[in-house]
Amino acid sequence: MRFNRLAAVAAGIVVSAMVLAGCSGGESDAGGEEGGGTGEPIKIVVLGGLGAEGILADNATTAVTAALASVDAVNDMGGILDREVEITHLEDNADPTVAVTKLREYIATEGAPALVLNSGPSTITEAMLPILTQNKIVSFNMGPTATSGDPSVNPYSFDLSASVPDYLGSFVAEAEDRGYEDVAILHGSSAYGELFGSSAQTTFADAGFTVTGNEGFDNAALDMTAQLSSLQQGDPDVLVLDAYGAPLGYVLQSLEKLGWDVPIMGNSSVAATGLIATPAPDGVLGTDQVKNLTMQVYASTQFNPDDTRVNEAVERMLAAGDIKSSLITAYNYDAALLFKAAAEKAGGIDDPDALVTALIDPEVQKAAETAIVLNYGFKKDAHGPHVTPDQFAFIPPGELVNGQFQP
Repeated sequence: MRFNRLAAVAAGIVVSAMVLAGCSGGESDAGGEEGGGTGEPIKIVVLGGLGAEGILADNATTAVTAALASVDAVNDMGGILDREVEITHLEDNADPTVAVTKLREYIATEGAPALVLNSGPSTITEAMLPILTQNKIVSFNMGPTATSGDPSVNPYSFDLSASVPDYLGSFVAEAEDRGYEDVAILHGSSAYGELFGSSAQTTFADAGFTVTGNEGFDNAALDMTAQLSSLQQGDPDVLVLDAYGAPLGYVLQSLEKLGWDVPIMGNSSVAATGLIATPAPDGVLGTDQVKNLTMQVYASTQFNPDDTRVNEAVERMLAAGDIKSSLITAYNYDAALLFKAAAEKAGGIDDPDALVTALIDPEVQKAAETAIVLNYGFKKDAHGPHVTPDQFAFIPPGELVNGQFQP
């Protein structure tokens, strides 16, 4: 098995562009020559904020590494339609303005890539989608927005992170299993956080739960005591929490300040925050702040020695760069695999509408043999994953080794 090692990623060095290719070749746009080994490399772009701060940088590093490993896997399979795949990383510093500028510059100088990936957060997706839609570029997004999976608005966009309804379906199933009846919701102010908060209210109510309160907080805030105090007055059985990065720490500190001893069910944003997998004093692992916390993860985010597909993905990622956060941020590993299967079904990469049609074909999704999510379930009217509750688990915070929580 061949692996392409990118030392710049492994060392955590911030670069404006990194290229991974199985062979040398000239530049071409997404059109190029179809099929045949004489075609120039198929271009993929991944944006990611390796130069951002804290957890944003860690998650972006994992996401970019996953994208590089995905292309490595595809090239080991012979590429796409007998053409090597070339991937370029554009440093966006987790800043939407920078992301838009870098993407426009790339398209202007290199031509439209065949596929664009991002590394989150949802603000990056939101900023990029108008450009990608205008240029009819197929994209996979790690940070969903209210419209990123809606083909009537963004017909060439697909979300890799499960749709909010799927996540919430798992929440409802778990809450029912635990016997909870009254639910409080706390969420952040990002596009995803707002969507999660509003959808959770409806989903839990429709499932027969009593929603005792629903509060949002500004992601720039340093204290969430007021919101939590308001929710505490409703005396819920459980607090459903959306928080990502530094705000999670402030939520946990505010809970401790209030002395509120309530079970907490955190969403995937919580699981993607390195704070909960880091021992004190740098993190909160093993402290009283997380004694009541369980968090939502995919099965692939838990280490299983018998899961050959996931373990090979981890091996490839380690060869391509650093895994600095959980595999919940490694969706990009599935991206090139999905694109390869779609291109082979469509017979080329020139027609984005044909690629979209292929991507919503269940047989194409099965043929992709993805690892992080086993079945994305893209549909004609919903370009987000449709993941059943049994693909999720709620686990307490724990040690992360190579992106996976240890049992």
